[in-house]
Amino acid sequence: MANGLLAWRLLQTRPDLAFAVVEAGPTLGGNRTWSFHGTDVTKAQLEWLWVLTSKSWPSHDVWLGAEARRIGGAYHSIRSEDLHWKLAERLKDRLRVKTKAVDVGATHVTLSTGERLEAKAVIDGRGFSRAPTWPCGYQKFLGLDVELCVPHGLEVPLLMDGRVNQPGAFRFVYLLPWDERRLLVEDTYYSDDAALELPVLRGRIHAYLATRGWPVARVLREESAALPIPLSGAVPHFERPVIGVAAGLFHATTGYSVPLAVALAEDLAAQEDVSAAALTRWLERRAAAHWADQGFFRMLNRMLFRGADPQARVKIFESFYRHDDALIGRFYAGRLTAWDKLRVLARGAPAVPGRRAVRAALGAE
Repeated sequence: MANGLLAWRLLQTRPDLAFAVVEAGPTLGGNRTWSFHGTDVTKAQLEWLWVLTSKSWPSHDVWLGAEARRIGGAYHSIRSEDLHWKLAERLKDRLRVKTKAVDVGATHVTLSTGERLEAKAVIDGRGFSRAPTWPCGYQKFLGLDVELCVPHGLEVPLLMDGRVNQPGAFRFVYLLPWDERRLLVEDTYYSDDAALELPVLRGRIHAYLATRGWPVARVLREESAALPIPLSGAVPHFERPVIGVAAGLFHATTGYSVPLAVALAEDLAAQEDVSAAALTRWLERRAAAHWADQGFFRMLNRMLFRGADPQARVKIFESFYRHDDALIGRFYAGRLTAWDKLRVLARGAPAVPGRRAVRAALGAE
């Protein structure tokens, strides 16, 4: 996704620059859905990002506790299949799919075909190749795109339905309505481990749909992932250009990565010196600045994963969603003020036992 957005921006702003996109799979972006809030990006960014979006809604719902709450502000989603065909149409012969990179250096890529590509810089956006070295919890999910036998009646996404069982983790169901009968249904967990029991999760999704009175006509697609949620540790270090989640460029608590990828695509495309050495230095500074900015969110993660009992983690989110829409928007955008941070801590404190909260918050960073 990060390299796809970068390629799109280069096509728009750097017609002088020769580049190619190498993708191991048959389509760009694999099998994923990425989402972001309208307040996560600027109006200027949304203007060039808009054409890549698959669906947009004017607001979204959250159901934690006794009743649902509607939160204002646009919400957008990008499906990997749409990202692929829109980019492929523009990239043409600059795109190589079903082509695995077996050796990646700062200025070369050796492909599975034996071919070696040389460039001023190779920008690696493949994500995590192994578990990160820093301590973490996980946000893990299984998502099913389903076609229902009856209309679901949802007007906007339901980002969190926390009225479900909490089996040793904070669990919620996430719903994106593509049309009146098609839904993306994700069973999501903030869990201490990355294990995904896919048959169990499939059963839970179908049980949830049954409780909503939504019989399934067919399952169209499946996606799953376990995203590391950092608790502490040092900024990721790299010796060549790396972007995306492997560079730590994501929201430490929510895992959202589109806004960071959008901002990076804009700024990287504007760099005059695109040599590997210059880009590596620039990306290291950017990753370090973002890691520092996310210190408060890592502290919240420690309180969530180390301070709260797993089955009680839902209470933290119930408390958080009592804040006003504007603060919630700044939280997702990673732009909390000092007063916002105090309010978040004060509202969430009753959900975490006092001494454990202090120990977790003050844990080694």
